[in-house]
Amino acid sequence: MHPDGRPSESVTQLLVAWGEGRQEALTDLLPLVYDELRRMAASYLRHETAGHTLQPTALINETYLRLVDQRRVRWRNRAHFYGVAAQLMRRILVDHARSQHADKRGAGWERVELTDHVVTTIPTGADVLALDEALHRLTTFDPRQAHIVELRYFGGLTIDETAEVLKVSPATVVREWTVALAWLRAELKPR
Repeated sequence: MHPDGRPSESVTQLLVAWGEGRQEALTDLLPLVYDELRRMAASYLRHETAGHTLQPTALINETYLRLVDQRRVRWRNRAHFYGVAAQLMRRILVDHARSQHADKRGAGWERVELTDHVVTTIPTGADVLALDEALHRLTTFDPRQAHIVELRYFGGLTIDETAEVLKVSPATVVREWTVALAWLRAELKPR
């Protein structure tokens, strides 16, 4: 129940209302999704190198501003919303890393170790630019695998949530996640 006595709406209902142009739905939505967006932002930033200049609140604010600009999205459900938020956070971090490293192309590159475990995370300090470039290469021959990595690693989505966003079975997500991680391991290995 809202403080003004109106009944509370679910995240999905608010997303649909917002997508239909009801601006007050966005105001009602933010408090319901803020904690999850903060968790996602913290997860992203945990993978960054020490001394990263972007803070979780700044990442959430920039993501929120970009979400507000998503006027033509037909929101299906909360998993779809968080999937889009994950993509936006990734783009923001990549843009930020590019601006920070513009003069030092390749400086600070670190090896990223990936394993075949389904719960794999990329270690703290992984070079987001190298990972982004590898994901772009993966996208050229298997866009779904690249999207799975984006949703799982950057978005922090579970296997089931990823399956829901992509409209595939959890078994398919596990299989393609494992293959994508093996491919990334080979791509990110120092030559």
